Amino acid sequence: MQPGTDDKLIIYQLLPRLFGNTRQLNKYYGSIEENGCGKFNDISDKALREISKMGFTHVWYTGVIEHATMTDYSQFGIKTDDPDVVKGRAGSPYAVKDYYDVDPDLAVDVNNRMAEYESLIKRTHDNGLKVIMDFVPNHVARTYASDRKPDDVRDFGEDDDTSKAFDPQNDFYYTPGQPFVVPAGYNPGGDEFTSALKDGQFDEDPAKATGNDKFSASPNINDWFETVKLNYGIDYVNNQQKYFDPIPPVWNKMYEILRFWTKKEIDGFRCDMVEMVPVEFWGWIIAKLKTEFPDLMFIGEAYKIEQYGNYIVNGKFDYLYDKVGLYDAIRKLTYDHPQATTWDINQVWNRDSKGIDNRMLRFMENHDEQRVASRYFAGDPWNAVPGMIVTVALNTGPVMVYFGQEVGEPGAGNEGFSNDDARTTIFDYWGVPEHQKWLNNGAFDGGRLSDNQKKLREFYSRLLNLCRSEEALRVGRFWELMLANEGQAGFDDRLYLFLRFTDKQRILVVANFKREERNIQVKLPDDLLALLQLSGEKELTDLLSGAKFRTTDIADGVNIVLPAMGGMLLRL
Repeated sequence: MQPGTDDKLIIYQLLPRLFGNTRQLNKYYGSIEENGCGKFNDISDKALREISKMGFTHVWYTGVIEHATMTDYSQFGIKTDDPDVVKGRAGSPYAVKDYYDVDPDLAVDVNNRMAEYESLIKRTHDNGLKVIMDFVPNHVARTYASDRKPDDVRDFGEDDDTSKAFDPQNDFYYTPGQPFVVPAGYNPGGDEFTSALKDGQFDEDPAKATGNDKFSASPNINDWFETVKLNYGIDYVNNQQKYFDPIPPVWNKMYEILRFWTKKEIDGFRCDMVEMVPVEFWGWIIAKLKTEFPDLMFIGEAYKIEQYGNYIVNGKFDYLYDKVGLYDAIRKLTYDHPQATTWDINQVWNRDSKGIDNRMLRFMENHDEQRVASRYFAGDPWNAVPGMIVTVALNTGPVMVYFGQEVGEPGAGNEGFSNDDARTTIFDYWGVPEHQKWLNNGAFDGGRLSDNQKKLREFYSRLLNLCRSEEALRVGRFWELMLANEGQAGFDDRLYLFLRFTDKQRILVVANFKREERNIQVKLPDDLLALLQLSGEKELTDLLSGAKFRTTDIADGVNIVLPAMGGMLLRL
């Protein structure tokens, strides 16, 4: 779906490596044999039907493309990676090893791995869902070497002049005369992992620049040292001078890669760290691909608020992350930060994303962020209710939920490279305990969920489906009600109020970010009442709970009792 359509995009993000894994050992730095690994085939018709029933329109399959790993697949003709430049036993999905192949971890039959992914794509479509996958344009694994590329494709770096630090015709950046140095203190795979290649050395001479713009032969342990930066024609060392004419080789290689996957009927790409790649490239490649595939969708991971408009208009992205904006505002309110205020939400749509608010992807979780149910965030997953209501209902733009969020997965445990950081690891083999209760050994029926978890999942399902079925939430206009209620009894800056409406429907959205029940008289301003031609006695029904509230005269407002850390979607 593209901007301007009348369906709201609701995206379910999942890592196939974790989603279907039923193993519960969860050993620190465990191997694939010990901790297990989900497969493409685990994502069954039943799983996809259940995802669809929750209201989702798209599934983002994260970590599909082959990446560097400590697991040995040499018996299948796949070159072994040096563990000294791999993070975690499984490896980071963002250290791509072959843009034209899929992760062998995810296949039941490794030799048939691409066919298994293609079957998943078809299965997803057959269940009424669309497919999003990652595009990682800024960097590749230090061990990158494609053994599955088409015969007429030149590999990255194959034609580079490595005697030059920068050349617009090179694919990589180099430090001539200096070999790469593995960061001191790195213990790949933990103490129990042994390998002849685990020696603190990696043969790369001259060293390539590291993915997080580290133009040195000696990145530190906190750098993205397992990756190398791709060259899009910008000389970062010399005033970031641009060389875009002729088109740099990387641009054309990336076009062929995206076209390869799109021809497998991929519906969209979540593009990693888009601001580390020139906006000119995005405008070129997205326009070029949409000439042939006009419905192809592009979502950009972006963090610089001042550049949002640039990447929408000139970069031609359909949607951008709204992490530095709504996510940050909601997070502070949810974990009860003393300086949190709902006026920060106003700032998001009124300043940070003004004019492009419907182009922002909203979420409370993704693979980079701490789990809502963790001790570092909401603690109790039910404390996410007001934040999710605002996240989903604020505008017509897309919303994303990360697998396990809907059952209160807290991301607990010391997994290995990821440590005990309240994030579900993307580097390690691991089982996701609360999600596994819904997975229920592949039945996908929630058979092991507690009653509380079942109710939580029902809340998410109800909320997401309402945002697709209710016209006011799906395509309606927005009217902020904070200013109109500043002087009302019970109002403070932990309450957020707005109206979504069309000619046919009005829904009042109220969210209480206080950890106590409150009684509030909600007032609609006179100009809004006149616009909507509202007067006299009215009844409001909460679409989430069925609770009803009445007023003898809507001009006087309506008295509402809000639960602690709760919210309502009140249809007039």
